[in-house]
Amino acid sequence: MTIYEKVLIEPVLSEKANTLREEGKYVFKVDPSATKIEIKEAIRRLFKVHPIACSVMVVAGKPKRQRNRSGHTSPWKKAIVRLPKGEKISIFEGV
Repeated sequence: MTIYEKVLIEPVLSEKANTLREEGKYVFKVDPSATKIEIKEAIRRLFKVHPIACSVMVVAGKPKRQRNRSGHTSPWKKAIVRLPKGEKISIFEGV
């Protein structure tokens, strides 16, 4: 497993992510210590595309309850990567 495969954890498949994909933006769950530059380089090397921009945000954990115990889910880091017109990431095409 290369360093680039460790940066990207999984693609985010949601309704909002599907709408963004039509605009050429792809959403990924990424390593919490990854920077924008590392994310763009990982996208470029793994999918053979040329990302234009990368927005990164930390999604806060949600409060959860299980019986009488309260807690919360873990926070995670999300990246939205914008590609130029005409370029697509092929793994999303079958979804």
